[in-house]
Amino acid sequence: MPGTVLLLAASPVGKGCLVDAASVLPVLAAVPPGVLAGTDTANVVELADPLEPQAVLTRLRAAAAAAGPLTVFVTGQLQLDRRQRLPHLALARTTPSTVRYTGFPWHWFREELRLRPAGTTTVLVDLHADAEAWGWLRGHALECGPTVAVYGRVAPPPGRRTVAAPTYMKAVATILRSGGRPAVEQLHQAALGRIAGDGEVGDLVLGAAAPVPPQGAAPRTPDRPERPRPRTPDGLVGDPHAAISDAVRAGNHADADALAARWQEASADAHGPGSQEALHWAEVRADLAMFAGDAERSCRTWMAVAAARLAAGQAVDAPAVEAAVDRAHHQWGRIADTARARELGPALADLRARVPGRRQGALDHVRSQLRQLQLHA
Repeated sequence: MPGTVLLLAASPVGKGCLVDAASVLPVLAAVPPGVLAGTDTANVVELADPLEPQAVLTRLRAAAAAAGPLTVFVTGQLQLDRRQRLPHLALARTTPSTVRYTGFPWHWFREELRLRPAGTTTVLVDLHADAEAWGWLRGHALECGPTVAVYGRVAPPPGRRTVAAPTYMKAVATILRSGGRPAVEQLHQAALGRIAGDGEVGDLVLGAAAPVPPQGAAPRTPDRPERPRPRTPDGLVGDPHAAISDAVRAGNHADADALAARWQEASADAHGPGSQEALHWAEVRADLAMFAGDAERSCRTWMAVAAARLAAGQAVDAPAVEAAVDRAHHQWGRIADTARARELGPALADLRARVPGRRQGALDHVRSQLRQLQLHA
């Protein structure tokens, strides 16, 4: 089966730049697509110094939906937003004061890759952290979800007025250009060996099994719980996420939703309807509705998830709350039946008023669109 490769290199323009991220793209682009993916053939998408986080999200979402193995190469720098203190991949327009709106939130990688079957997704990273992000890494794991293998390194802040080079990713590309395609673990170790004598000391090394903390760092715990594991409903065995993904790719959307619904019911029985486990499966069903082309059902489900999280006391700017409202908003805009969209509009506007999200003007957009729908009633 053909593979998919996403090459993402991003760093701010100007004095805030810590690493010349885009310099690695010509080296990676010289590698045959199949070698990059570890498959006979592959589709490659390249993002060089993107300006908008939504543009990155669109590309990542499309790559995550593709069948077959997915390999994501990420080169750039990590920064924390000042409000939530969460890591972001800095983009071309990112400054310390605008990270929340101009950077790409790292937890979006986890959100978009969570329905991928285990063993099909690899993320290779070469990142440089600013001082605040480096401190955050001493207490948190940088990961993309329990089913995604992450390899690479995060380097500490370079010296003042110094722009670092993405030496790890260039080493990866050089090894791949040699014609061989070692297993990702061997590729990772070989790349680390190549940069060992280049003054790269004190890096945080990321491996699929367990990240190695910086020297003197305290043990880290993930900032979000791993994928919930509810009791297996009677008659169901194996990995439900893999079975659901297979059903979606085969076009059996009703079967996929029925399986997710059984897991949601089992999770609600075992842990409560507002539990993380049950909400996880509600989110899966919202995604499944989107894949099936049912924007109305997807919107309603995401709104219900957001309402449940808020009712449970989660903050209005919590990543999971913002993600639910953003996705409800997105799906609302895709509802073809204007009467249905008009019916859902006021509830979405109320929800948007509570959860404005990261995109400036989101509430105004809902209100404007709702007025247009009401004018044409």
